[in-house]
Amino acid sequence: MLKDSRKRIKDLPLNRIAPNLVTLFALSSGVTSIRFAMEGKFEFAVFSILMASVFDALDGRVARMLRGTSDFGAELDSLSDVVCFGVAPGLLMYFWALGTTSPVGWIFALLVPICCALRLARFNIMLDEGPQPSYWKHFFVGLPAPGGAYIALVPIMLYFHSGNEFFRSGPFVEAFLFISAFLMASRLPTISLKHFRVPVRFVVLLLALAGFYAGALVYKPWLTVSTTFVLYLLSVPLCSYVFLKLKAKEEGKIPEKKEA
Repeated sequence: MLKDSRKRIKDLPLNRIAPNLVTLFALSSGVTSIRFAMEGKFEFAVFSILMASVFDALDGRVARMLRGTSDFGAELDSLSDVVCFGVAPGLLMYFWALGTTSPVGWIFALLVPICCALRLARFNIMLDEGPQPSYWKHFFVGLPAPGGAYIALVPIMLYFHSGNEFFRSGPFVEAFLFISAFLMASRLPTISLKHFRVPVRFVVLLLALAGFYAGALVYKPWLTVSTTFVLYLLSVPLCSYVFLKLKAKEEGKIPEKKEA
């Protein structure tokens, strides 16, 4: 009898399992959002997507903290992101508004998962291309998948706050879905806080602002969250301007070759 030449893994350390469990929590939240949307429980559906974004932010940090990063975890995270921040928001907005208010609503609902998948495929390829120029460290290439979901959900959160039917109208919802999809698939630089550092003299001010934001979140949750996401959207042109300045500064350091 021939022996199996492949190495069998008898067990896995906890540091390899824990990050994937967090990713599965995110995936479960995204799928649960779809169920809530189908049942008409739209507030729970939005909350589930927001919870998925929290778990998505944690899984990578848990992996790095426990030194449990793996190719398997990276692929699982990408698949989870497509469901949580592509499929779930698109279906949610379709069931909530576009299914009854727009004859082309399904097309706009499809744009979000399609562009989310394209964005993540491009991101995975860029990981194999080697390090990016230093001026990219403060930016993402295109809107990250959770950010795309945030923008897509702005109309429904404004509706939760005000009850104004305008926020449920087809053109308004479709505009935000299109912007979300376009920014995810684009190569526009968007802000990344991974390498952000706070000067010591601003720490107290930052904590005070965080306390104010927490109070606003409790008092007017949907208005506060939707305003945050609108400001995030408005930061895209500013990021492009700062990126171009940093790029010009960095490339200006390279001396031009003189002709012999």
